[in-house]
Amino acid sequence: MIEGIIATWFVLTALSLVFVVIDIPKTPESIVLKWAFVILVIFTGPFGAFFYVLGCREPLAGTHEQYVSATWRQVLGSTMHCAAGDGVGIIAGAVIGAVLQLSPWNDFALEYALGFGFGWTFFQAYAMRDMVGGSYILSLKETFIPELVSMNLLMTGMVPTMKFLRPRIEGGEDPTQPAFWFVVSMAMIVGFILAYPINWWLVVNNMKHGMLTVRPEASEHAAAESNSPHEGSDHDGAGGHDEHGGGERPGVVTIIVVTLLTFLALMAGLKLAGGFFG
Repeated sequence: MIEGIIATWFVLTALSLVFVVIDIPKTPESIVLKWAFVILVIFTGPFGAFFYVLGCREPLAGTHEQYVSATWRQVLGSTMHCAAGDGVGIIAGAVIGAVLQLSPWNDFALEYALGFGFGWTFFQAYAMRDMVGGSYILSLKETFIPELVSMNLLMTGMVPTMKFLRPRIEGGEDPTQPAFWFVVSMAMIVGFILAYPINWWLVVNNMKHGMLTVRPEASEHAAAESNSPHEGSDHDGAGGHDEHGGGERPGVVTIIVVTLLTFLALMAGLKLAGGFFG
């Protein structure tokens, strides 16, 4: 039965990927988030396609700005960006760990390092550097905490899920088998769900962007005024959300407390997963 479920999952994933790849060029979204949606669909199949249609796809021409301005859609975009960027590194670590037969803790350390490293240094800081004036160093600084707390909750969901499913599905521990990638997909979905609340906190507290709107005419205008990147919002996003926007942000103490809480959640996830370590 599980073989049939896995086969069906990959058929749906392939159909979802074809749909998003064909459709998303028409959506006035930033290129980074377009790629993030494609990656998310590869990881989460029909769920990713559903998120795209429900949260980003423009229902009528000229309505994208208003459509994505809803807070829950902004948070969906923020969580999707995290899951896609971190997910590439996490899954690469999972494959390497399986091939090298690393110990559980070494496997976790590798997945965390690659996931956070890629998600922070490239998918967040490098890809979104224009939102802080083009400075990569400043972007690294601004995106560190948002990426860290989001990564912690994503891993809190992914680690126990993978540790629970791998030994229970034949082929789940072998990267050459479809079952391995099915397990990874299920883990990504659980991680996405757990990371959503912290991304809500990040978005409403002006520490992270959500969905954006990028139209050709807006991009040309932004290029002409590249020395003043914060004077307008057309090229930054929609609905008043900016990567490190002008709204009030939490104090240092609040940020520290929230960060510590995400580490406690991660420790709880590791404790739960520990029961399934070989």
